[in-house]
Amino acid sequence: MSKILVIEDEATTRDMIADCLESEGFSVVEANNGRSGVEQAHIHQPDLVLCDIVLPKLDGYGVLSALRKDIVTATIPLIFLSAKNDRLAQRQGMALGADDYLSKPFTTVELVEAIAARLRSRNLLKQLYGAAKNVAEPNKKVPIPREQEPEALTKTPIPFQFPEHRQLQEIFAFVEENYPQSIGLNEIAKAFGYSPSYLTSLVRRLTGQTLYQWIVQRRMFQARHLLIETELTVHKVAEIVGYVDTGHFVKHFRKVHQQPPKTWRDAQRAGDPLESLS
Repeated sequence: MSKILVIEDEATTRDMIADCLESEGFSVVEANNGRSGVEQAHIHQPDLVLCDIVLPKLDGYGVLSALRKDIVTATIPLIFLSAKNDRLAQRQGMALGADDYLSKPFTTVELVEAIAARLRSRNLLKQLYGAAKNVAEPNKKVPIPREQEPEALTKTPIPFQFPEHRQLQEIFAFVEENYPQSIGLNEIAKAFGYSPSYLTSLVRRLTGQTLYQWIVQRRMFQARHLLIETELTVHKVAEIVGYVDTGHFVKHFRKVHQQPPKTWRDAQRAGDPLESLS
């Protein structure tokens, strides 16, 4: 039975939503203000949060921000419920990491369908991430199907060092396992229940760089290793480190190293000081 947290200060509305959800087979937890809602989310770990925007003590945006900043509650889907039927309010909520937005008044069908869609999406992403975490085990598959390269081509003797931060540990582990899959910001954000804009902001705030920049750095690290240690073509190196378009890889490589890959490789092999692989 899925557990839904309803954060709504109007008792009549809150009771109506709770009755509706319980009749549909959901377990319901209630909170009548934003601060209590955050506390209930920590205590009960709901499968989804329904949250009004205009709330006492802490408004809906504050609730969402608090939930997304804590690793315990960061991936819980949240749907805003509001009488504010304007694009600015919707954009603000989605930018903070909301999963959906329902304008009051809404029908029972609209509410249940919105919840069901978010729960289906979350369950699928849990399965994908679970597959990614077990990728090193025999007969396990990574979340994005692709012809697998030998581990020697996607790992280095000295591992790439991502920033050590508790809130980002699983995100960077996901990047490490999947960077050869041409995975991008949108796929990672979905896998962890964030909006791309929120994930970008979170990683930049904690590390000084965006997640996209860390993905590029990881790919460049591996590309340098392959260019020096193997005879693979630039096209094959690009493919191994996650680029579908070789031109895109060359553009990134040139931006980081001020030289295209082949020129950089020739320079290293001619005896120029090797650029650091870290």
